[in-house]
Amino acid sequence: MALALQQAKLAEQINEVPVGAVLVKDNQLITSAYNQPIQNNDPTAHAEIQLLRKAGAQLNNYRLLNTVLYVTLEPCTMCLGAIIHARISKLVFGAYDQKTGVCGSCQNLTNSDCFNHSIEVQGGVLANECRQLLQQFFKQRR
Repeated sequence: MALALQQAKLAEQINEVPVGAVLVKDNQLITSAYNQPIQNNDPTAHAEIQLLRKAGAQLNNYRLLNTVLYVTLEPCTMCLGAIIHARISKLVFGAYDQKTGVCGSCQNLTNSDCFNHSIEVQGGVLANECRQLLQQFFKQRR
């Protein structure tokens, strides 16, 4: 999660919402990414989506089997859907998102029977650090 926080700080440096993500397989870092919707003029350019795109290209496969995705903020519906489609094995996130989080906050889609892939989820890892980074960012913008 510390590496994901580093990515989030890169997003913050370019005035993006500071969310970062890393993907690990067999205890080896595959790739990392951060939020870029404003910079890319792309509403889908969340850290998780950027990460999945990079990892798929790097591994030459859209299925990212036996991987663990670490992200500093609880995923939204779009990102969770992409994570499930990529067949990520485990999702670890930092801060809970009471507004758009779907891994236990607003809703919990991770335990839904409507998906053909289940994912292990662990939330709250380095939650204080992840939350503080986001809170400071938005406090400065107000």
